[in-house]
Amino acid sequence: MKRPINKETLILSAGVGIGIFLIFMGFNSGATGRDAQRLPDVIERMSPGPGDQVLQQSQIFVDFVDGYNASLAIDGIALETTRLDELSDNGATPKPGAQVEIPPTAIYDPGNFTISFLPQDGAPITSLTQGTHTATVLFWKITEGPDSARSFTWEFDAN
Repeated sequence: MKRPINKETLILSAGVGIGIFLIFMGFNSGATGRDAQRLPDVIERMSPGPGDQVLQQSQIFVDFVDGYNASLAIDGIALETTRLDELSDNGATPKPGAQVEIPPTAIYDPGNFTISFLPQDGAPITSLTQGTHTATVLFWKITEGPDSARSFTWEFDAN
């Protein structure tokens, strides 16, 4: 003999099924990490990232995949870039443990394909004032030169 369908059980089961479906869809549509930041493929990581909050003396750092060069601008101020391999007086690689004077500019490390800037005395930006800041990194393949540069702009907040 066939049992009649209980309407309350049917409605409850349908509600649970729809709820599970909506939770599953929410997890699949949520953007996190690189997807949420919309970073170009050539940028491996950066700090601060888009929307991050940092201290006023925080370093701005961008790490690229191999083979890229870059320059950096903060709040519309194009920062002079110094290459780490050009810091010695005679162009020779410093001996291990030797002191090297790091200028208050953006620093490009050609061995790691990174560019960074630390606000400090003597630099065009001595500290990040409280509020929102805009950073722009220009990047290009070393083999193609700066005429083929692309850019990525993001905002972050300083406390």
